[in-house]
Amino acid sequence: MNHTPENWGRPRDDIYGFYDKSFLQNTGGAQQHTTRPVVTGTSVVALKYNGGVVMAADNLASYGSLARFTDIKRIKQVGDHTIVGAGGDISDMQYLFDKLLESVLIKEEYQNDGHALRAPHIYSYLARVLYNRRCKFNFLWNSILVAGYDDEKKPFLASADLLGTRFSSPALASGYGAQLAIPILRKIAPDEASVTKITKEQAIEAIKLCMKVLFYRDARSMNKYSLAVISEEGVDLTHGVALENESWKFAETVRGYGAQTV
Repeated sequence: MNHTPENWGRPRDDIYGFYDKSFLQNTGGAQQHTTRPVVTGTSVVALKYNGGVVMAADNLASYGSLARFTDIKRIKQVGDHTIVGAGGDISDMQYLFDKLLESVLIKEEYQNDGHALRAPHIYSYLARVLYNRRCKFNFLWNSILVAGYDDEKKPFLASADLLGTRFSSPALASGYGAQLAIPILRKIAPDEASVTKITKEQAIEAIKLCMKVLFYRDARSMNKYSLAVISEEGVDLTHGVALENESWKFAETVRGYGAQTV
């Protein structure tokens, strides 16, 4: 069976003759790029603590307003002490994660010179890729957070968006989290000096609180997320963490909710 799209629903070539496929060729028209991402992910939230960084992102990919894919991992470990979280277009995220970053890591391993890419190197590379695509008006529709350790083995956290805008802060979030999660995180981390007073347990609890608030207030979020904790021992990345003390469960007892019949 011929699965080529241009042949769907038309007579067979061996009986009725070959089809004129010239219309499929590039006729010199205007080149088009994505302007409205379809399948997207929402917020990525991260916070520095004394000795590391905590990052979280939910596992939902929305097809417009439809909660379509519920097991999308939007945090990727890169090397031994670096993680990258991405919000925005899922296909562009997969291009960054599975093609560009994997290629960079493979080339780095080929050198076998004892040097390892750390968070600032990965961040600088991704920010330049985003800016390069912006200059071509062929955007990668993503907002990324990069966390890990720098060359001095200090916690590193920075962000870049589809325009190539770069900035760093002890507390960062993308998407709707920039409005809802950042005020929560800045209560305990208003500046870099306050990071030394934050323990790993406090940072994890603050991130979990942000994910809970986002689940209640962001229509493109869900109650399962990926949680990454970076410490001197390495990266502890857990997928499918369930939201604790979920208040929406009361809806299951409401007559007429979901699959229940009135």
